[in-house]
Formats: sequence, C-alpha cells, structure tokens
Amino acid sequence: MTETNTVFLYVSDAPASEHFYTRLLGIEPVTASPTFVLFVLPSGLALGLWNRDGVEPAAIGTGGGGEIGFKVKRTPQIDAIHADWQAKGATIACPPTDLDFGRSFVALDPDGHRLRVYAVTQDG
Repeated sequence: MTETNTVFLYVSDAPASEHFYTRLLGIEPVTASPTFVLFVLPSGLALGLWNRDGVEPAAIGTGGGGEIGFKVKRTPQIDAIHADWQAKGATIACPPTDLDFGRSFVALDPDGHRLRVYAVTQDG
C-alpha cells in the first residue's frame, strides 16, 4: 500500500488560490503553474491546487463537501490563528467555538473549501 502524501483541491483559479494559501499558511509553493500549485506543509503532507477545468476525469464536486484539518497543540493558538487568518482576508464560516472534542474554527478558501483549525482538549 502506498502512503497518503497529497491532498488535491479543485479550484477555479490556481494563481488566485496560490496567493490565498501563500498568505494564509506563510509558506511558498514548491511548484506553481497557471493551472496547478503544490505546497508541502510542515507535516510533510502536500496540498495540490488544481484548476477544475483541467482535471481528468472531470471534477464534479465543488468546495464545502469536506474539510482539511489543521491541528494545533494548544487551545489558545486557535484564537490567535483565527485573528491572523481573518486579518489576511480569509472568510470565516465558524468563529472559534468550543466543541465536544476541543476548540475549533472554520475558514473558507476562495472556492469554498473548508479549512478547520482545531485543538483537541486533553482529559485529565
């Protein structure tokens, strides 16, 4: 079995998505073209942003049908990251909220893909 090493999001404008994610994540892509951008996240997972109209077979889904999770170690980081992403122009779908597993917020990228930042509350 192979390892999971890349998540692909289908986007309407790869250069616009490149600008959004570069600003939001504070990292530069390792590959960028007019139709495809690839970031390698600190965890080693790659995030590919692919123009929807060039995907074979054709992509049928749109943003919002799932989430990419960004786990942080400490609950106070949630509010700080939320403020940072909001200042960088991210649309906030759900402000920092305490849920049964911990604290979380959800931002949207330009195509409506959900980006959940969360910290798990430790028992004991």
